[in-house]
Order: sequence, then C-alpha cells, then structure tokens
Amino acid sequence: MTRRELLGALAVAPAVRIPAATPVAVRRCHSYEDDLAALIASMFDSLGGAARLVSGKTVTIKLNLTGSPAQRIQGRPLGVTHYTHPRTAAALAHVLHAAGARRLRFVESCWATGGPLSEYLLESGWNLRLLRAAAPDIELINTNALAGARQYARFRVAGPASIFPAYDLHPVYRDTDVFVSMAKLKNHETTGITLAMKNIFGITPASIYGDDAGADAPNESPEKGRVAVCHFGRRAPSKNAPQELNPQSSRDPGHRMPRIVAELCAARPIDISFIDGIETIAGGEGPWNRGIRLVQPGLLILGTNPVSTDAAATALMGYDPRAARGNGPFKACDNMLLEAERLGVGSAALSSIDIRGVKLTEAIYRFG
Repeated sequence: MTRRELLGALAVAPAVRIPAATPVAVRRCHSYEDDLAALIASMFDSLGGAARLVSGKTVTIKLNLTGSPAQRIQGRPLGVTHYTHPRTAAALAHVLHAAGARRLRFVESCWATGGPLSEYLLESGWNLRLLRAAAPDIELINTNALAGARQYARFRVAGPASIFPAYDLHPVYRDTDVFVSMAKLKNHETTGITLAMKNIFGITPASIYGDDAGADAPNESPEKGRVAVCHFGRRAPSKNAPQELNPQSSRDPGHRMPRIVAELCAARPIDISFIDGIETIAGGEGPWNRGIRLVQPGLLILGTNPVSTDAAATALMGYDPRAARGNGPFKACDNMLLEAERLGVGSAALSSIDIRGVKLTEAIYRFG
C-alpha cells in the first residue's frame, strides 16, 4: 500500500457486521539483547495488563518452529530467521508468570517427529536453562501425536465451515484457559503471510492429518508433514476424525489453506497473539522457499484478537489486509483474514483497530 491507500484504509469500515476489534500494541525493538520482558510487559499494560488475562490461569503458548532445525538460512541462528526466538519465549514466560499465571505450557507439533519437545528445542539451539529460569515448572509438550495423553479432543468450527466441520487435536489445547500464538512476522508461499493465525495450523497433529497418518486410526509415530491432507486434499485424515464437508471442492492450496487456518481459529480461538518482527525473513516462511531474504523490521506486535492483530501486522508489512486474491501478499491465494472475518473471529478492517504505541503510518517495513 502507498501512504495514501493506508490512510484511506484506516478510514473505511467493513461492510459486514463483526464484533468490535480489540486494541493492538506495537513497539519498536531492534535487538534480542534488549530488555524484552520490560518491553512486553509495557505492551500488555497498554492493553489493560497481563494479570487481567492470565492471573490464576493455565496458559498454553504455541511456538513457531516450522520445518526441520537442520535447515538454516545462511548459517544463521533459527530464532533470527524463521523460528520463535528463545529470548522472546523466555521474556513472555517471565511476564506471564509475574502476572500470576498458574501454569505455563509451551507446545508445538514438531515437524515429522513424535519425540519430546525438549529434545527438539535443544536441537534448535535453545538454552533450556534460560527458559526454565524465566518461570518455574514450565511444561514442554509435542502435540504432533498423543505422546502419553489419553485421547484427542474435538473442536467444532464456530460458523459456516468450508473444509472440515471440526478438528481433532491434542487435549492440551482443550485443557487450557488462555491460548497464545507466538509467531514471526513473515510471508508464506501458500497463504501470503504467516502470522498469529497461520501459526496455529501447526496445532493439527500429523498423526491424524499427516501424509503418513493412519487410514482408520492415528499413526502415533508420524514422520511426514501435512501437505497431502490439508494443502492438496489428496487423501483424507484418519477416519476417526471429522472428514471433509465436500470432497469435490477445489484442491487448490490457495483455496484450501486460508479456509483451514480460519476454521482452526474459529474452532480453537486464540486469546493472545504475539508477533516477533525484530529480525525475520521476507519472501517466504522458511529456507525451502526461493528468493527469501533476511530483514530487520525492528517491531513487536501484541493483541487479544488474532484477526485484528494479524491485520495490523499485515499493514506494517506494507500490504492491504483486506486485499482480494491476486493482490499484495495474496497473489496466489484467498485472503485468510477475510475468511476468518466471515466466520466471525474478528475484524480485518484497519479502521476498527486501535493501534497503541508506535503509529502505524510511521512503522511500516515493506516486505513486498
């Protein structure tokens, strides 16, 4: 977007009735060596305080650890390219513990493995002592399979679903009071952007939705990703899980994935969206994409509505968050923000978002 287009978008309300959007906090931060805990605490304060959201509650934080940790970009640490940075994770844990969170869990469906999340983090270069020093008794759970849990939990899509009417997920996503999506500010080859909403595509267990999922029941030792089932619809998920509403619908990933992401957000709502744009990549979501480049937007973004938070982040990337397919980051896909808006998850209209902190017009870092 040009500055004139951005100012116009800030003044135009959406044509559909949707719940009022919550404020979104935006701050500048240029180094992971800064006092991240103090900065994150101040962002929560601008939204009414972290204690209001987490005091006495179980908090589950979904990390963004997409792809194998063996895949690096120019030999750089994963946290400054396409992974959640361990320092932001520790800082967020410290802030939430100090705000009175009763129980803290970090979760991720580690790619193509059913092993412990702790081992995956160590392989990714994390200092687990730093993480555990941030808050006592932090739990680390790999949700790619049951891994000791008794049975999957079913989450029904709130609103008119397009692909699946419900999703079967690890029970940790049910047994929590506050669900946090901890994302990176990035593009995505299939969905255009990967922010707080797209991050929770990773809550789908490969045991059910993976390419090597069992036909009738989950494969509790998955080794492959979720491309055949979710992206292309070439096979169904395990029969124990809800099946597609219309197996004759488009198999185009640009049609399917925005809708699956929106459905997941409507089925397992995100309570807190945290997006790290201190250092990241543009042009894709990981080292397997061609044409990616290292960027340093120097931004942190925090909100309590995932659509509004992602819409603000999309604008900060220099895009129109309400762009139709073929425009901006959504060149080859439908706009998942508008899909989530259609399901009543939140508003993608900049005019309904109260940016607190850095002015939106002064903080744009163009990814396109």
